[in-house]
Amino acid sequence: MSTGINLYNDTCQKCSEIITKSYSTSFSLGIRTLARRYHEPIYAIYGFVRYADEIVDSFHGFDKKLLLDRFRADTYNAISEGISLNPVLQSFQVVVNRFHVEQELIDAFLLSMEMDLDRTKYDQEGYEAYIYGSAEVVGLMCLRVFLDGNEAEYQRLKAPACSLGKAFQKVNFLRDLKSDYLERGRVYFPGVDFNAFDDKAKAVIEADITADFEHAYTGIITLPSGARSGVMLAYQYYLRLLRRITHVPASRIMEARIRVPDNQKFALWVSTYVRHQFNVV
Repeated sequence: MSTGINLYNDTCQKCSEIITKSYSTSFSLGIRTLARRYHEPIYAIYGFVRYADEIVDSFHGFDKKLLLDRFRADTYNAISEGISLNPVLQSFQVVVNRFHVEQELIDAFLLSMEMDLDRTKYDQEGYEAYIYGSAEVVGLMCLRVFLDGNEAEYQRLKAPACSLGKAFQKVNFLRDLKSDYLERGRVYFPGVDFNAFDDKAKAVIEADITADFEHAYTGIITLPSGARSGVMLAYQYYLRLLRRITHVPASRIMEARIRVPDNQKFALWVSTYVRHQFNVV
């Protein structure tokens, strides 16, 4: 590989890193807790999924379906040809080809993004399909990176990784219930009426999320040491967010977005970093 393509790959990778740091403080802190060898590929995955999500959520006034179709075609061309003039897709295709990320995962992700274009209510089947494509497969892409070709470990940890993705996405749905409905007209939870959402319905959802977290933990503690702390940080952050949500009534969820204060995020990062240094799970 020539110096020129190396320089191109480096600049594309920096674009994905900038995207990650610009869009998500929490995710950026989590990546910093990972072993350095994981930083670039995880930035690349995040850059890809973030820009696809931006197409459907932010590009108002444009033909979102056209843009998403073009993004999908460009993604597959980049992967098959091993090159793209789109920096985000260039860094992503490098990861896909190096770590053998299955096309099925990418298909499922882009299908979920397409669902967001015009779907506002979900039955149980659609809900599960959306969560799989929007969250579980992203965790599986990261798992491919963490295990770097160890197929037996990938198959063993696949189910807990999916549970972690489910938990994260369901917490996001609860946290963003008001904005999803008022700004986009969406209610992801099947059978939930935004105008009649009460503490009983909220408690059922919270119990379901708690079960996902418990299953996910069984996988996190057996991840490679270089990946464990970063994933544990994300786990602890979302678990804390869920606990904050459980302590407020459903009526408040409908009025304001619950969040973890920045000082608590930083304290979690410090705690996780120190535990990582001393190899404490």
